[in-house]
Order: sequence, then C-alpha cells, then structure tokens
Amino acid sequence: MSNDLGVAGRPVLAASIADQLHDVLRHRITTGVMAPGSRIDSGAIAAEFGVSKTPIRDALIKLEHERLVETRPRSGSFVVRPTRQDVHEVCQLRKGLEWLATGIAAQKMSTAQIADLRAQAVAALEAAEAGDFEPFFESDTRLHREIIEFTGNSRLIASRSSVEPFVYWLRVLGATGANRIAGSTARHLKILDAMAERDVAAAQSHAATHLDEIEEWTLDDMSSRLIAT
Repeated sequence: MSNDLGVAGRPVLAASIADQLHDVLRHRITTGVMAPGSRIDSGAIAAEFGVSKTPIRDALIKLEHERLVETRPRSGSFVVRPTRQDVHEVCQLRKGLEWLATGIAAQKMSTAQIADLRAQAVAALEAAEAGDFEPFFESDTRLHREIIEFTGNSRLIASRSSVEPFVYWLRVLGATGANRIAGSTARHLKILDAMAERDVAAAQSHAATHLDEIEEWTLDDMSSRLIAT
C-alpha cells in the first residue's frame, strides 16, 4: 500500500482499502481534480496505490450509489456529468430538510452560535472578494451543516449527509461567481438575523428562498459547461 492510503507500518484490511480508495476518489471528484465526464482508469489507480482491482471496484460501486460515478456497458466507469434533474432533485430535498431544520434552530440555537456563524459568513465574503474562495466554501458548508445537526434528528441528519458530497461538488463546479457568492452570503445573513430575532417564519422563508436561488444560480453557472440537457 502506498501514497495516501493506509498508515505507515500497519497492515490494512481489504475492506479498509476499499473505504480509503472511496474517500480518495470522492475527494478528487468533488474538488474537481477528476473532471466531470472523465474516464476512470482502474489500472492506473491500481498502479498508483499498489492495490488489486477488487477494492477499486468496491469503491466505484459506493461512488455510483452517491451519484458521482456511472458505469457504461463495454466502456468503463466515468465521473458523472451533473444534469438539470440532478440539481433539481438535490435542491428539492435540501429545501424540505433545511426548512424544517431552520425552524428548529431559530427557536433553540444560542445567540453566541448564531453570531459566530454570522461573523464567519462576513469574513468569507471579504476573502472571496479578494480572490480566495475556500473560506466561502467552508462557511457555506458549516452554516448548512450546523443548522441540520442542531435538530438532533438522526434521520434528518442522515438524509442530508447522503447528498453532502454531491452538494459540495456542485459548489466547487459552479459557485465561484462574484454575484453568486455575494447573493448567497446576503441570504445567509438574512437567515441568521431572523434566527437571532427568533422569527421562525422569516428564517424558514429565507431558507426556502435560498434553496430556490441555489438551484437557479447553479443551473445558470453550469449550463454552458457541465450539465447535460
């Protein structure tokens, strides 16, 4: 076992190898290292990490379940090209989950936690305006994740987690436009301000509107480059 799999000096079980390969490949896909539509070369992966094709196959199956990879008969495995339907389905699911979660958080999340999320959102916007987009991705991910996790509802959290890799991927592929980042941050601040005021209805309304905006912005950002129509 070589490269970024396993721990030096320790044996790694086959099942663990598949899990680690899955994590490495998912990271490469969702960060854009492996481009949408690109063919996945199992032989090259086997050579790179010094593994057999069995754990690679198992890792690719998991990635298929996450809708990040597709297998084409007699052609092999490829990184998925997100479609308009993919974007719509993910945003529709998020809208329902986050509307509910925002209502709960607006009632119970501490003022200090809300203020911390707000401060990070403002700092991330300033960084993006200077050309550094990573703080925005981190702030955006944290805001949505913490609101979901605050519910303490394990099934709601699991439902949101099931699409998290795809959501992050869509952010990386189509969320670096200045207007998109400014618009998202403005909506985040409206959500957080309503939560701070314990205005449940307003917080939920802004959360729902935000997901509608995300769908529209994502489709606009990606229509000419990545989405199959």
